[in-house]
Amino acid sequence: MASIRKEITIESNAEAVWEVIGDFTAGPSRMAPGFVTDTRPEADCRVVTFADGTVVRERRVAVDHDARRIVYSVVDGTVKPEHDNASMQIIADGAQRCRLVWIRDVLPETLAAPMADAMSRGLDVVKRTLDVPRSET
Repeated sequence: MASIRKEITIESNAEAVWEVIGDFTAGPSRMAPGFVTDTRPEADCRVVTFADGTVVRERRVAVDHDARRIVYSVVDGTVKPEHDNASMQIIADGAQRCRLVWIRDVLPETLAAPMADAMSRGLDVVKRTLDVPRSET
């Protein structure tokens, strides 16, 4: 099994970032507009459509508001891993800065490289979307 870990720093309040990341149904469209083109609920899952045409059905595994951590799994779609488990966690790093840690475990291992690439591209969009510009004084 391959394990992928990505982390970025976001120049914004951890609670404000969690409000977006922790929204299982609409979070992907809100955090990565343009990279994600649609997110819609379907029973205990969400269906996420990406700009490259990839469509995945993700099942919510857990949402821990106290730890600011969400866990989900790809269960169907144009990408069908044998196993997939992903978590995103927001960790405060001061009043107006936080870190987003995204971990994904996937089988088969041949999916690791394309998923890692997609995660990196997605995180670039997340950072641009959620960073709050610093006021010039």
